[in-house]
Amino acid sequence: MANLKRQKRVEALEKRPVHLDGFVDEWPEEGLIAMESPSDPKPSVKVVAGKIVEMDGKSEAEFDLIDQFIAKHAVVAKDAEKVMAMDSLKIAKMLVDPNVRREEIIPITTAMTPAKAAEVICQLNFAEMIMATQKMRPRKMPATQAHVTNIRDNPVLLAADAADAALRGFPEQETTTAVARYAPLNAISIMVGSQTGRPGVITQCSVEEAMELNLGMRGFTAYAETISVYGTEQVFTDGDDTPWSKGFLASCYASRGLKMRFTSGSGSEVMMGYAEGKSMLYLETRCIFITKGCGVQGLQNGAVSCIGIPGAVPSGIREVLGENLLCMMLDIECASGNDQAFSHSDIRRAERLLGQFIAGTDYVSSGYSSVPNYDNTFAGSNTDAMDYDDYYAMQRDLKINGGIIPAKEEDLIKVRNKAARALQAVFKALDLPAITDEEVEAATYANTSQDMPERNMVEDMKAAQGVLDRNITGVDVVKGLYEGGFQDIAETVLKLLQQRIAGDFLQTSAIFDKDWNVISAVNNCNDYHGPGTGYHIDDDLWEKIKAVPMAINPSDV
Repeated sequence: MANLKRQKRVEALEKRPVHLDGFVDEWPEEGLIAMESPSDPKPSVKVVAGKIVEMDGKSEAEFDLIDQFIAKHAVVAKDAEKVMAMDSLKIAKMLVDPNVRREEIIPITTAMTPAKAAEVICQLNFAEMIMATQKMRPRKMPATQAHVTNIRDNPVLLAADAADAALRGFPEQETTTAVARYAPLNAISIMVGSQTGRPGVITQCSVEEAMELNLGMRGFTAYAETISVYGTEQVFTDGDDTPWSKGFLASCYASRGLKMRFTSGSGSEVMMGYAEGKSMLYLETRCIFITKGCGVQGLQNGAVSCIGIPGAVPSGIREVLGENLLCMMLDIECASGNDQAFSHSDIRRAERLLGQFIAGTDYVSSGYSSVPNYDNTFAGSNTDAMDYDDYYAMQRDLKINGGIIPAKEEDLIKVRNKAARALQAVFKALDLPAITDEEVEAATYANTSQDMPERNMVEDMKAAQGVLDRNITGVDVVKGLYEGGFQDIAETVLKLLQQRIAGDFLQTSAIFDKDWNVISAVNNCNDYHGPGTGYHIDDDLWEKIKAVPMAINPSDV
C-alpha cells in the first residue's frame, strides 16, 4: 500500500545493525537447513567379517567415495553394531552427565556412523552442548589462535604485530597474503616476530597447498590447517581431490615434522551448490569422519569462512557448536571457528563466540584477528584487535581463560620494536630489500598498515621469489639473527626447528609453553567430571587476567 503509515518503533528497529545481516527461511532442497533435514539418512550399520557392508541406509554397492572411505577407515567396526543399537538420547545424556567421564564416551562415539553422530547432536540444546564441550575437548587447558596479516603484506608490521600477539598469549599464529607471491616473506616475518614476543609460539602461512608445504619444509612455518575436506562427493571431485589424496597430503606434512589439521565447516557444500538436500550438520559429520579416517590429529571447523550460511538459518549457531562438539567426540583437536566476520550486530558477534568461550575448546577461535579487521586479509574476523579490552573484561567477569592476557603498553612498545629490528637484521643478512629505521619506528607504534611508510612492492615480490630460487631455509634465518646481534631470538628459532625434528608437538592438541614444554591431550588430558575437576585457572594466571588496563588500582588512589 503506497500510503501505509509505519509504526515508529518498528521503523527505528529496522535501522539497527542486525538488519544488515542476511537471514533466510529453511530451504532443505538446497541444503539451507542447519539440522535434521528430511533428506538426512537414518542411522544404520551392518558388519560382516569385520567389514562394514551397510551404512546409514546404503549398501556397500551404493557407497560413494566418502562412504567408502569412512566405512573402511573412520568407524571402529568391531563395536559399530553394538553402539548403533544404543538409544541416541541415552548417548546424549552421557555427553552432558558430569559423572560420565570422557574416556567412557570416546569408545562409543568413535564407533558411530555419521548419521548416528548427527542424531545424537540433535538431542542437545545449546546449554547442554556447552556442558558436553567442557568435558569432551581433548586438551585440559583451553587456548586460542591469532590472525596476523595486513593488506600491504608489509613484513615489518607483520613482525611487530606477531610479537604483540605472542606477548598477549596466543600460542598459534596464522598469516596469509594479499598478494600470493609474498608468501615466503610473510612466513619469515611472522616466525621472527612471534619468537621475539614469546618463545614456543608456532606459526603458519595459509596459501596454496603446494606452496604451504614448501614453506614448511624450508622451516619457515611449523603447522598448517587449510587442508579442506567436504561432505559431498561432487564438491570434493570439483576440487580435484578425494579423501585419499587429502590423507596423502596429511602424511607429507607429518613426515616433515609439521603439525597440521584439516579444515571443514557447515555451509561449504551449500555455497558450492552440491548439498544434496542434506542438513549442514550431517554433511559436516562426514567431514569430521574423513579427518578421523586420515589419521589427522585435529580439525578447524565451526563453519569458519562459510559462517554466513549457517548464521542465516534457524538454529545455525547451535549447529556450529554442535559440529565443534562432534569433532571432540571423535577424539581430535578442535580449532572451533569464531573466525570470519559474519554479523554487523555486536550482540550476535558475542553470541557466536559465547558457547566456545564458556565451555573452552582447544582453540576458542581459529582466527582471532590480532590486527584491526581493516588489515585482516582473511576477510575479517568475528573478534579483532579492537575487541581486546572487551575480551579481557569477559575473561575477568566470568573467571574464564579465553586464551589471552592483558599486556602493558610499555612492554608492547618494547617487543614490537625488537621484532622489527630483528627482521631488519634478517633482511640485511639475506640480501633482501632493506628495512629502514623509519619503518622500524613506524611499526613499533602503528595500529594499521596505513601508519606505515610505503615499500617497493615490486622489489619485495622479486625478493620473495628469490628466497625460493636461492633455497633459503630457516637455518639461514637463524644465522642472520645471530650475526645481526639477536642471539636470543636466533636460539628460539633454532629451538623451533629442532622441535620439528623431534616431532613431540605433533600430538593431538599440542602447544608449547614459554619453556618449550609440550602441552597436549597426551600429557594434559581433559579429566573433567564435575565441579572441582578438570581445568581451573591457577593463581598466577588469574592475577594476569584480572590486571585489565582500565582497572583502578587502590594503591594508586
